[in-house]
Amino acid sequence: MKQNEGESAVLKQERQKKILDILNEEQKVIARDLSRRLSVSEDTIRRDLKELDKNGLVRRVHSGALRIGPPVEDFFTRKEVMNEVKMELAKKAVEFVEDDMVLLIDGGTTNLHFVNQLPLSLKATVITNSPPIAMGLSNHQDVEVIMIGGALFKESMVNLGVETAEALNNIRADLYVMGIHKIDPQIGISVPSLGEAAIKRKMASISNEVLGMVTSDKLNTFSSHIVTPSSSLTYLITDAVQQDLVSLYNSQHIMVVNE
Repeated sequence: MKQNEGESAVLKQERQKKILDILNEEQKVIARDLSRRLSVSEDTIRRDLKELDKNGLVRRVHSGALRIGPPVEDFFTRKEVMNEVKMELAKKAVEFVEDDMVLLIDGGTTNLHFVNQLPLSLKATVITNSPPIAMGLSNHQDVEVIMIGGALFKESMVNLGVETAEALNNIRADLYVMGIHKIDPQIGISVPSLGEAAIKRKMASISNEVLGMVTSDKLNTFSSHIVTPSSSLTYLITDAVQQDLVSLYNSQHIMVVNE
């Protein structure tokens, strides 16, 4: 009996490893499809996904599971990650900026790369709730920087709260550069913090266009609090190359830039 239990445990570990391999390759798995591919019942797959979710290896959804995106880390830790990729995304995003624009830019390390790539000759107004973003524009003599107040959320280095929301009531932006934590085409754009989700949602609502720069590890992932549907984006700048994913976002009327 003990041998059978041991063999069963090994089979489960092998099956769960296959599930993780498929998930890393395809970003999303469906329980019914996994049942067919791995020749086990859907109940077995659901138990596997429940256990993997409990261990923090996947994120369960109604029909299956999504892979876990980048971990929740503070601003200064994230600042040291994937800098070359973020810089390339920022260079592409800058192409959508024109003189005399009113830009709304919130927090994020990719957004910091974005402001560092803005030409010093740019004439524009930048409104931000992020102290690092404001500081990054200190050498842009012809950029008026308007800092929105509030309580500093140190994890993301942005100001949040009632004061922040009230200030946004008096603003209309040409382009909102949204820092994106996680995004899924069905679930939407999401973040771990309820307060940050509310401010991002407000910023999107007062902007003519919304641009997001997303490293591929954030695609097809989600967090606790939904900001907006992914279709609220006008432009999605990413390093991902899967054509089916590009087509999916294109079907939501989002311009995807990934080359």
